[in-house]
Amino acid sequence: MEAFLVSTGIVALAEMGDKTQLLSLVLAARFRKPWPIVLGIFVATMVNHGLAGAVGAWVNAFIGPDGMRWVLGVSFIAMAVWMLIPDKLEDEAVKSFSRWGVFGTTVVAFFLAEMGDKTQIATVMLAAQYNAYLWVVLGTTLGMMLANAPVVWLGDKLVKKVPIRLVHVISAVIFLVLGLVALFAQSVPGLA
Repeated sequence: MEAFLVSTGIVALAEMGDKTQLLSLVLAARFRKPWPIVLGIFVATMVNHGLAGAVGAWVNAFIGPDGMRWVLGVSFIAMAVWMLIPDKLEDEAVKSFSRWGVFGTTVVAFFLAEMGDKTQIATVMLAAQYNAYLWVVLGTTLGMMLANAPVVWLGDKLVKKVPIRLVHVISAVIFLVLGLVALFAQSVPGLA
């Protein structure tokens, strides 16, 4: 259950102000059909994070505990730095897939936008750390939905009220702490 809750919280925070959240806003403004957009976000996220979780499980199986500790620690610290870099979205991504309808456009655009994204990398790392594939994928998917579905329905009003920079700083601190705990948990009694 810890893997599910941590995955949900980390991805929900990491997604604030992310390019896929901006994509949700663009899709909502362009199509004005929230249900197919939200369903498309869910499908794209399940597939994308399912693949990312599989990579994380594979990494966990191949790297020993000491190697995994270093990979996770450095990766989480790198994510902390990455959280402080704002994302941008090109509106052309949505236009190029519009011929596939609202649902199809959302699935393809969202899946592609999520490739190599912070939340996808976080899913890989969380799946590797917890070795709980299903719970991590369900948690990261829920985190994505918690961050993106309200944007589809409430749009610009919600984005303007949330202090994105503060959310990014909080997310960066969480990733930094996770990285430091991963690196030093074995050497400090009581942290492991």
